[in-house]
Amino acid sequence: MRAFRNRVGELRRFGETVLLFAMASFGTGYGTSALAEPKTHTIVMEAMRFSPQMLEVEPGDTVVWVNKDAFPHNAVATGKGFQSPDIAPDGAWKFKAMKKGTFPYICTLHPTMKAVLTVR
Repeated sequence: MRAFRNRVGELRRFGETVLLFAMASFGTGYGTSALAEPKTHTIVMEAMRFSPQMLEVEPGDTVVWVNKDAFPHNAVATGKGFQSPDIAPDGAWKFKAMKKGTFPYICTLHPTMKAVLTVR
């Protein structure tokens, strides 16, 4: 009987270990969440620059460029990762970041405006 109880105890501890591993893997507070909710990040175009100039996001996150200048801007990745249309003053453009990588981008209307979007 004692051997049976020991075996049941071992199985219970194994089951608890498997459960904790599963919880950590699927984001229940015991580790990094593999199922994190997508976030929205805002980049402001103002005073002839992008702010922030460097932004890191996760795949599935949305990036919104908001134009606060009195003239149009755009956001065009130099490596063809994304390309906005011209964004009018007080306008905005949304992009859902899906592909991992580092994407330097510029405003082709004002090439001194440069920034980098990184999708982890």
